[in-house]
Amino acid sequence: MKKLLALLMSLAMVFAMVACSSTDNGGSTNNGSTNNGGSTDNGGDTGDDTTGGAADLKLAVILKTQATDFWLKMWQGAENYANENGLQVDLYAAQSDSDYEGQLAILENCINTGEYDAIAIAPCSAVNMITGVKAANDADITIINLDEQFDAAEMESQGAVCSGYIASDNVAVGYQGAEYLCSMLSEGDQVAVIEGISGNVSSEDRANGARSAFEDNGMEIIGSQACNWDMQTAMDTAATWITQYPDLKAIYCCNDGMAMGVMQAIANAGKTGEILLCGTDGDADAVTAVAEGNMTATVAQDSASMGARAVEMLVDACLNPDNYPTSTSPEKSPVDAVLLTIDNAAEWQQQ
Repeated sequence: MKKLLALLMSLAMVFAMVACSSTDNGGSTNNGSTNNGGSTDNGGDTGDDTTGGAADLKLAVILKTQATDFWLKMWQGAENYANENGLQVDLYAAQSDSDYEGQLAILENCINTGEYDAIAIAPCSAVNMITGVKAANDADITIINLDEQFDAAEMESQGAVCSGYIASDNVAVGYQGAEYLCSMLSEGDQVAVIEGISGNVSSEDRANGARSAFEDNGMEIIGSQACNWDMQTAMDTAATWITQYPDLKAIYCCNDGMAMGVMQAIANAGKTGEILLCGTDGDADAVTAVAEGNMTATVAQDSASMGARAVEMLVDACLNPDNYPTSTSPEKSPVDAVLLTIDNAAEWQQQ
């Protein structure tokens, strides 16, 4: 009996060893041709790439907020592109444009999950996400910069890099809007600029572009004030200017939310049509106001295309990393902006 038990135990050990040796510890990764629906062909041999095909990638997009039409359209553009192309994309947004710590926490949580191959980030400021970008670099996560540009000097200081940058030319956006206002003014007319948050690169670029256009056309700039992307603050600032400068002829605003507040201040003063007003972004309410003649113009950024392009670039940068050398300040991949006036605003609404 003892010999029989010993034999049975020996056989059990042999079977266990055979079972362990037959476990699949890997397998081949499919790096085949993938078309992501855009102009970029991501097919072919990906060399040392170990992320698999596009459908195998896990991606994230972190935006500033969903509180405005501009950011909501960007969210939808990214989401629609992902759905149309069978991609795994998680979308996140901070609570507001100034939720610096909250947005960084989102990025840190994404990194800590260990799930993501690449992340696109539209930072609330030029510096608030850079420690997170460095952590993502250390975790071999590809980073794409979206809209607000990371501060290159701070990126270099922290040893952080990214693989691409997608944005409008905000200096050109501000210049275009203010120049259109100038086309309806006379040299020496009084004008003003409503800025976003002080130190915010997008705001400063738009404001600089607008001031340059006003100066180039010989206008008198009576004020250029940061209003923190806030409608009420912009309305109050504009109301003060209208009282102090009864000859004020035009105001350029660095986004449409603030422009809507300024529009109300102009209406309250009984000067609709007398004080020209241009906003930025092409938000739905602003486009309607332009179409109805209550606002002079807005410079529309195609934020839906920016969102879609961000997802497309994330995929391509993962599958073809040699085409996306990392840098503290990668070359901009521009997205066009369109000046909307009463002549084309209604058409834009129908798109």
